[in-house]
Amino acid sequence: CMLCGQAEVDPDICGRKRVKKGLCAHTYCLLPAFCVLQLFARDLLPQGSRKGFPVADTRCTIQVAAQKCCFVCGKMGAAIICQEKGCNHSFHLPCASEGECVTQFFEPYRSFCWQHCPEQTVQATPEQNSTCIICLDLVEDKKSYRTMVCPACQHAWFHQNCIQKKAIHAGASFHCLHCQNEDQFVKEMLNMGIQISKRQPSWESDEAFELVYQRHSLCNASKCLCPGGREQAEEEGPWQLLLCSSCAAEGTHRHCSYLRSCATTWECDSC
Repeated sequence: CMLCGQAEVDPDICGRKRVKKGLCAHTYCLLPAFCVLQLFARDLLPQGSRKGFPVADTRCTIQVAAQKCCFVCGKMGAAIICQEKGCNHSFHLPCASEGECVTQFFEPYRSFCWQHCPEQTVQATPEQNSTCIICLDLVEDKKSYRTMVCPACQHAWFHQNCIQKKAIHAGASFHCLHCQNEDQFVKEMLNMGIQISKRQPSWESDEAFELVYQRHSLCNASKCLCPGGREQAEEEGPWQLLLCSSCAAEGTHRHCSYLRSCATTWECDSC
């Protein structure tokens, strides 16, 4: 990529690498840079034209970025500029997380450095030994760039990188794993720079999901309590079988994992 300078990056974060007339750039490295220069960028969007990116505008973006140094890694080609008036901080998209920068993936696609990035306004503090609802590791003892909270229930804490991965794979079904809130939760995450895929959940769109579902139509609890055995699955009640909401590779009866009747999702220990 002639902007971030990297050949191998997470395609979920930087998007597809596009090559045209000797120019090479990742979709999401270009998008915020285009908007800074007030160039036409709609063809870059996944739902837009398939003709590729505008060559003249892309060349202009690369030339401008070549003069700017990333304040995170110190290398040139920093196409993304902090939108705060008077701030000259520039950075590469793959460097954003390390530099605690925010790029908002909705119009007008604004970006901010660590000094000027938006903060969650919700008044909440993690209880002692609070863990990330996704990875179950401890979170910091206060809100920060890397420790976030659901604005709706104010009880679900998670790491920034954990919720980012979840947003990419959950796509259109992205919501708080604790209170199931979608509207307020999604708006807050977008504002905080979490990139949310518009596709269907990866575990539903992937053709392999059907095979995984068939192979794992049984309870994987260490001790299955169901009188009918691990393969018994009822539509509701204690013997309803829930698949892991992240990998769909393991399942459990509600009662075998001591899940409440109101619980609609479950994740295996591996996820």
